[in-house]
Amino acid sequence: MTNAADTAETPVIGFIGLGVMGAPMCRNMALKHTGEVIAFDMNPEAFQALEGTRARRAATPAEVAAQADVVFLSLPGGPQVAQVCVGPQGLGTGARRPSVIVDLSTTTVASARDVAAQLAEVGIAFADAPVARTREAAQRGELSIMVGASAALFARIEPLLGHIASDVTHCGEVGCGQVVKLVNNALVFEHTMALAEMMVIGERAGVQPAVLLDAVSKGSGDSFVLRNHGRKAMLPRAFPDRSFSPEYVLKDIGCLLELASQVGTAAHVTELAQRYYAATASQGWSGRYFPAVIELIDRNLAPAPAAADQPR
Repeated sequence: MTNAADTAETPVIGFIGLGVMGAPMCRNMALKHTGEVIAFDMNPEAFQALEGTRARRAATPAEVAAQADVVFLSLPGGPQVAQVCVGPQGLGTGARRPSVIVDLSTTTVASARDVAAQLAEVGIAFADAPVARTREAAQRGELSIMVGASAALFARIEPLLGHIASDVTHCGEVGCGQVVKLVNNALVFEHTMALAEMMVIGERAGVQPAVLLDAVSKGSGDSFVLRNHGRKAMLPRAFPDRSFSPEYVLKDIGCLLELASQVGTAAHVTELAQRYYAATASQGWSGRYFPAVIELIDRNLAPAPAAADQPR
């Protein structure tokens, strides 16, 4: 069994997962990379996002593995990443394997490190490189990417990540990209919840939400969340389907709480956010854009108390 040559000057790129974020990332790869790009997704309609590019469609992940030197993944979570990488028909099982796999998904830290260890046994280098920012940023190729990899591997993949990102940060060894991404996401979710609460309080006290956001944005309360989630979603109360839903929030929060437990740190603020977004999903906004948490707050629909707070 052989791996793709590490000395390839212009690697063939494989891309698996053409979802909300994966499709625009793959499109940018196909438009900017000077070599071949071959893509796979289980949904045939997903390939419409690649029209007008040189990207070729693969019928199976095995076909990607047989042709690509560096494979990028954009998948729902750790179980899917493990299945695609080290499952029975995974990228690491064929007669010809990629030399590098770069996971752009958000998974647990433990999952990233476990997959990396299994791939290393068959000679495949692995980097966890979860992405941050919005779908619009993905379309513009202006994502922020947090990478966990050896210094040598980071140097190799950084130019390729530049096709889809304006900021690429080497965070440490494998798993460290996921650490930073989970922290980033938890801060966004928690800040969104806090901003929603303040918008409701301000409006009930006589300040119009637009005025509140304008005024706060000129002071120390300004933030990315205010300028994006606040202005674009909570102010117009626009929470579309097929966006980052409360269910996705709960997945990421679960990963962060798992990490907090592993490192022996209480995470009470994140636990509160978990309860709020669970209530958002269960009380009418399932599948909708997660800043819909403001609707829960506006209706005084308090989340269920934590188990430790329940009467005995």
